[in-house]
Amino acid sequence: MVLKAERFQIIDQLRKKHPLAWLLKIGEVSKAGYYKWCNSRSKRSIRMEEDVLLKEHILAIYKLHPYYGYKRMRRALFREGIVVNHKRVRRLMRELGIKSVIRKKRPFYGRRGSVVFPNVLNREFFAENRSEKLVTDITYVRVGENFAYLSAVLDLYNNEIVAWQLSERNDLELVLNTLKQLEGVPFAKNALIHSDQGFQYTTRTYENHVKELKIQGSHSRKGNCHDNACIECFFSHLKTEKLYLVRPKTLEEAYQAVQEYIEFYNKERFQEKFKGLSPIEYREKAAA
Repeated sequence: MVLKAERFQIIDQLRKKHPLAWLLKIGEVSKAGYYKWCNSRSKRSIRMEEDVLLKEHILAIYKLHPYYGYKRMRRALFREGIVVNHKRVRRLMRELGIKSVIRKKRPFYGRRGSVVFPNVLNREFFAENRSEKLVTDITYVRVGENFAYLSAVLDLYNNEIVAWQLSERNDLELVLNTLKQLEGVPFAKNALIHSDQGFQYTTRTYENHVKELKIQGSHSRKGNCHDNACIECFFSHLKTEKLYLVRPKTLEEAYQAVQEYIEFYNKERFQEKFKGLSPIEYREKAAA
């Protein structure tokens, strides 16, 4: 006996050549049952497409952080603007055949040679003046089968990207080259720059560059991505509105895509927070 699902599938294949009513009668199935099957198949197809995209994200993150289990992987996806259930992440990682690299526990003697600033920003994402509160972070950019790294600085006054750098290496030099673009900026009184506690941002060299800019440093609490949510939000927009669409194959293509989007974001992408104005439009209107 042919199962109903198989009959529905045969009917679906033949309906372009034969009347649907006739096929349903021969197959001894109802019209409502057939459409219900079509609807469920469509949902399955959408979920499968979503799973393929999620697997791509998971593999990209795993390549950078092979020690992530499904819980940390879920948090990393959230930082990219992707909200997904931990059970689904665990299933997809199992299907991909990946799991966290287990490391041996060693005695912990505390972090040496690192600088951790207090959380001065403290999620107060509103700024009254330009160049008063800056936030910065690094995100990966997929380039063909490899990755590049984007460092960016966002001004919370109008959410404008005021500095950025793209590199094949996720290192201290990437961060320092981004900070150099802020030299000569007329910072507001008590200006700060906020980041997470990534290794680049906790070095003495980074601390010295912040001091040279005559602003104060601020760090998110460890493991708390919400403390730097604004820059994470920008990275999410960049990826979903540009990078996932153009899928750059070379570093040059990635650079051009990032440059085009940042120019669009600063000059044209309106924001509800600013009553339909883009970051630069808001800044210019306030200055008028």
